[in-house]
Amino acid sequence: MSQTSPNRLDADIIIGSRGSALALWQSEWVKAQLEAAVPGRRVAIEIIKTTGDKILDAPLSKIGGKGLFTKEIEEALLEGRVDLAVHSLKDLPTTLPEGLELGAVTEREDVRDALIAHDGVSDFASLKPGALIGTSSLRRQAQLLAVRPDLKLDDLRGNVGTRLQKVEEGRYDAIILAAAGMSRLGFGDKITERIAPETMLPAVGQGALGIEIREGDTATREAIQVIAHTKTWRATDAERALLRGLGGGCQVPIAAYATVDDDGGMHLRGLVAAVDGTKIIRGETSGRAEDAVALGDALAKQLLSEGADELLDALEEHATA
Repeated sequence: MSQTSPNRLDADIIIGSRGSALALWQSEWVKAQLEAAVPGRRVAIEIIKTTGDKILDAPLSKIGGKGLFTKEIEEALLEGRVDLAVHSLKDLPTTLPEGLELGAVTEREDVRDALIAHDGVSDFASLKPGALIGTSSLRRQAQLLAVRPDLKLDDLRGNVGTRLQKVEEGRYDAIILAAAGMSRLGFGDKITERIAPETMLPAVGQGALGIEIREGDTATREAIQVIAHTKTWRATDAERALLRGLGGGCQVPIAAYATVDDDGGMHLRGLVAAVDGTKIIRGETSGRAEDAVALGDALAKQLLSEGADELLDALEEHATA
């Protein structure tokens, strides 16, 4: 659990966290669970600023995607300064650095995307023609435009509070954020509509937390099992296998959502989209939850055979142009 490092805080378990309000909420929640599980256990949080936190004036798709929010924390893990990292699982790349592993996945919160609209808008359908929507996600942009090609989209970065302020000031007609993050921060009452997955399929791992640890750190792995949730872990394993099979890992319009029933059956949906929403390739499959990775791999191959490879190649060419 505690690997020797001259820069370690004095605690039994140290959590590495980004400094945003949402990241700190998530880390504080994990801290509370771990301390409650073993009376007297000391858990500390070390705030680590990532590259993604420092660059706020450029779209994620142009500056490197998901790894921007994990690299510095993973370095601290490998150096032994921290024992675990708490991530929004949707932000964690499917391939981790050598020496690190996913030690637990927590129970999923609301998986849906949330519409937060300016006064007078009651739901997605009532957005005026040409409404300006703020979102930094190409996945959301593509699915919005597929339903409403008239909408105007603008890249939106910054913490949740800053984004909400912009829509409240009328600088946007609406913005799209993850419903889970809104609820965790106490902003659930500001959600205009929770968008059904049938309209907007969520990001891989959305709503769940991923706990990253060092390989071979059995003490930390055992400690975090109190917050592990088997159904969510298997569902997100399928989603992450789909993303990995598609070659995803950068900021691309790929979405997936798996559900697991009480009998251990799994249903997985996925899609790959053109950024402008003019073409979306969808697929779904069912099977047993214990075959989660195989189901994700199989659906990835199906989507690629139906033309997803061409969409992904076009996205890569666009990103490097």
